[in-house]
Amino acid sequence: MRCIKSGRRIASRAASTAKQHTTISAATYRTASSFSRFASSSAACPSVRATGLSPSAIRLHSSPRALCLATTSTTTARVPPRNFYSPTTTTTTAAAITTTTTSSSSSKMAPPPKSAHEFLDFVNASPTPYHAVQTASALLTQAGFTRISERDPWSSSPNTAILPGGKYFLTRNASSLIAFAVGSQWTPGNPIAMIGAHTDSPCLRIKPVSKRTANGYLQVGVETYGGGIWHSWFDRDLSVAGRVLVKVKEGEFEQRLVRVEKPIVRIPSLAIHLHRQSNFDPNKEEEMVPIAGLVEEVLNKKSEEKGELEGEAFEPLKAMDERHHPEFLELIAKEAGVGSVGDIQDFELILYDTQKAVLGGLNDEFIYSGRLDNLDMTFCGVKALMESVKDDRALEGEKGIRLVACFDHEEIGSLSAHGADSNLLPAVLRRLSVLPGTKGEKVESNETAFEQTLAKSFLISADMAHAVHPNYAGKYERNHQPQMNKGTVIKINANQRYATNSPGIVLVQECGRRKKVPLQLFVVKNDSPCGSTIGPMLSAKLGVRTLDLGNPQLSMHSIREMGGSWDVEYAIGLFEGFLSGYGEMEGRILVD
Repeated sequence: MRCIKSGRRIASRAASTAKQHTTISAATYRTASSFSRFASSSAACPSVRATGLSPSAIRLHSSPRALCLATTSTTTARVPPRNFYSPTTTTTTAAAITTTTTSSSSSKMAPPPKSAHEFLDFVNASPTPYHAVQTASALLTQAGFTRISERDPWSSSPNTAILPGGKYFLTRNASSLIAFAVGSQWTPGNPIAMIGAHTDSPCLRIKPVSKRTANGYLQVGVETYGGGIWHSWFDRDLSVAGRVLVKVKEGEFEQRLVRVEKPIVRIPSLAIHLHRQSNFDPNKEEEMVPIAGLVEEVLNKKSEEKGELEGEAFEPLKAMDERHHPEFLELIAKEAGVGSVGDIQDFELILYDTQKAVLGGLNDEFIYSGRLDNLDMTFCGVKALMESVKDDRALEGEKGIRLVACFDHEEIGSLSAHGADSNLLPAVLRRLSVLPGTKGEKVESNETAFEQTLAKSFLISADMAHAVHPNYAGKYERNHQPQMNKGTVIKINANQRYATNSPGIVLVQECGRRKKVPLQLFVVKNDSPCGSTIGPMLSAKLGVRTLDLGNPQLSMHSIREMGGSWDVEYAIGLFEGFLSGYGEMEGRILVD
């Protein structure tokens, strides 16, 4: 009888599992089909194509228009995957022990949350930092945020004034973004709850002079950006995206975003018959030059010889078609929507993998994608800010400001005019700290408002963390081995490579408790190097209490990375709890 009943139970579970997989697959197909149909509907929403969802240009100078991405006001409940972090029930009855054992060995994970699919849409629309900022800007606009400029006065002019209860965002260099919501009870010197992330990832960038030929091949010169796992870029179907500066009329120039959808370049590996070494460490200058075409094909095309005309205007630099292959420029000009190659003045283009980000694993528990580090945290931060203020009354009792900052250039040290080590965040915080409150306090009434705000504020530095690798578990500290889909990881380092300390851990732990979000801890081994983030530099620059954390992932800095589908939902919940609850918690976890 035991064997018969067991067989029936197994058959029942198999039928249930098949039904669940069919439901999940259908839901996934409907989501993908819906977004695909939506993205192709340029007539309904022309700005969709401009975000990289299709190969159109973006005119960044024009008035912002809402990107009609498929988002709703409903919130997915944070239902954890079964047996992922629920505490094990201890009991002495044999029946309970049997039930627990059976559940842990055969139960299936809950389907991926809605936020995981939304993240896929976000990362697929964002092959470059410029596209990531444009996509985030469109989402914020759709959520009721108002675009402002650093060039304008924020308190003295009625047309550009920032008011309590308002929601705003600004960009710098089109690759860094700061968004914030001002509490209705704001007064100068009050606290600001901040989340900091970055928009860039290791990649290959087109050189200023990229035209190369070798052995009958057309090649494109590229420059490495950041610390990538460069061998992962071999044998991938690559294309280009970025921004182009074009001449619209005499003396006037415009920035447009471009994205070539089809694969146009590839870095082929050397056949194993010709390379017997066990260690593959390519020379980044000579052995990582993408192939774009054949010289013979170009010679067979009809082309007009362009000679230097007498009296031609002086140009300080060589013409663009002398610096880059003309066929390459023609493709970029088409994507930028300009009439001729001569209208292109300059560009900043990045190679990207044309393979889309997808859900994977037996139960869709994983995300396979490029740029998880750090678009995962960028998306979660922006989404959490939007969620925290979606209720019309969300800011009524708020005394502080909720802010998310997404910086460019983190992967190369952040030392730039729009990186985390610039004046971008300090300048914004200084201007916000002295904004008049609901009672009309004057700026002059509190000369130390900036310092008071910094002393009361808190920054979460959100950058992806390392999940334990089952094939290299010895590389991880034995008691600190984060796992995917078990919650956001708090990163700690005694040598201040991370800015985390105990008061910060207590604060974030309280946020997790309120939102029922699991957390994990991570430190590196003593015999292993430790990376760093924007946390320590901003903490030192501002004197603001800071904590480093991030979602766990594998293959960090590879062209194709791997993360947990449920961790997106966990991070959004944690960040939302922090942004909406910090004002009330700030004074209770204070260490002077």
